[in-house]
Amino acid sequence: MNLARRALAEFAGTAALVAVVVGSGIMAAELSRDVGVQLLANSLATAAGLAVLIVILGPVSGAHFNPVVSVAAWVLTRRDAAPTLRGREVAAYVPAQVAGAIAGALPANAMFALPAVQISARDRSAPHLLLGEVVATAGLIVVIFALARQGRATLAPVTVGGYIGAAYWFTSSTSFANPAVTLGRTFTDTFTGIAPASAPGFIVAQLAGAALGGLLLVMLYPNSPQPVPGSAYQAAADQPR
Repeated sequence: MNLARRALAEFAGTAALVAVVVGSGIMAAELSRDVGVQLLANSLATAAGLAVLIVILGPVSGAHFNPVVSVAAWVLTRRDAAPTLRGREVAAYVPAQVAGAIAGALPANAMFALPAVQISARDRSAPHLLLGEVVATAGLIVVIFALARQGRATLAPVTVGGYIGAAYWFTSSTSFANPAVTLGRTFTDTFTGIAPASAPGFIVAQLAGAALGGLLLVMLYPNSPQPVPGSAYQAAADQPR
């Protein structure tokens, strides 16, 4: 039951994150025809929403909301005395995150009087966008787990939210950096959507970026300390199993 509760937190958190991303994108497009203003509004809402969700749900599940974060947590800490996640927990988290991402897009569409179920037509298959996803995801992995290895993971809400907000602007892909969110965003034909045909390339790029980020992390921080009680991305390690 404890694992079910944590999986529910991952479902709800990922759904809320996608609702924030999609809903703020629709609102921005309705309020302005300036693409720069639209991106600014979307990035600020996403950064703030992500920070709040990490604060609220971090003590329950660790607030991953992202399959590559969950897999990286398992791979990077599996030999530790108190691993952040075990394999069975990853197997519960990832489907919950994917289902939550899809579920989050539907009410976001409906809130703006759009059909709840849409299929995006926005092509994002260009090679430079895939490179942007590699960079965005690698950076996200380094940010999250460098904080943990410094013993400063309590800063994750501000730091991770800030990184994602910045990566909207410094990556060509606007930093999806999340396979679950990528799939969720195929269900909205709006400013933040991605065509289903483009999603596999984004997901492969995200997996490559996660591997690159993990490699860079272990080179920069070769020693993995014990989890810090109460820290957002280490909270799952403190839960009874």
